[in-house]
Amino acid sequence: MNYIGYTFTISPLQPATEILIAELAEVGFESFEETSEGLKAYIQTEFWNENVLDDLFVLQSNEFDIEYTHQEIAQVNWNEEWEKNFEPIHVDNKVSVIAPFHKKTGMDYEIIIEPKMSFGTGHHETTHLMLQHLLALDLTDKSVLDMGTGTGILAIFAEMKGAKKIDAIDIDEWCYINTQENLAKNHCKNIIAYQGDATLLTTQKYEVIIANINRNILLNDMETYVKCLVENGQILFSGFYTEDLTFIEQRANDLELTLIKTYTKNNWVGVLFSK
Repeated sequence: MNYIGYTFTISPLQPATEILIAELAEVGFESFEETSEGLKAYIQTEFWNENVLDDLFVLQSNEFDIEYTHQEIAQVNWNEEWEKNFEPIHVDNKVSVIAPFHKKTGMDYEIIIEPKMSFGTGHHETTHLMLQHLLALDLTDKSVLDMGTGTGILAIFAEMKGAKKIDAIDIDEWCYINTQENLAKNHCKNIIAYQGDATLLTTQKYEVIIANINRNILLNDMETYVKCLVENGQILFSGFYTEDLTFIEQRANDLELTLIKTYTKNNWVGVLFSK
């Protein structure tokens, strides 16, 4: 099948990129690749028309400067492309994220992720930071929420570390479907995936909450997450830049969370709080 490929130049990158991905997915785009300058997005030719972007709110917003070009992409075997370009991810020489076509690494934890053009496979800095945090936590027999699960990597790792009950939630249908695939590939038994947002959280209680989303959603939904966190529970936030940490920490302090540990990688931040 043929695709129309769009190249977006975005300033500032966040939260515009996250919003743009969500809106593009709603109008039929199925594949996304974040770049240092913005985003590449792909839609099947049969679902494309010249007015496909007309109703996107983010393109009309004065908060962001977004420019784009598009072109028809010749038929591509995405599996072959990923096999050529997808490299295993290693975290502290203890955790690896590999594709089904990779050789086993022999590390303590090996997470198998089916590469998709749609969303992250673990290469993003924030996923790496969250894996670092989770590696240091004792998750034995704990209940865990993975909010904004993406491909399910963090939920899968939580089960590997002994969590007994894990809910994995993402608003995007492609993420939900891919998570289901990856749960099966990793033989997960304690994870239930849901499609939705923070409105799904009502009376649930968790001992550990993972929220790797973006600054605006974290600030908006943090109170809901904290209500679901048991006393002395642990909550992890990522998906924002170092310059945004002040806003995240202030909101967390307002909700009586205590900052425990911070990791950074290429200007991205992952933080651990306790209640």
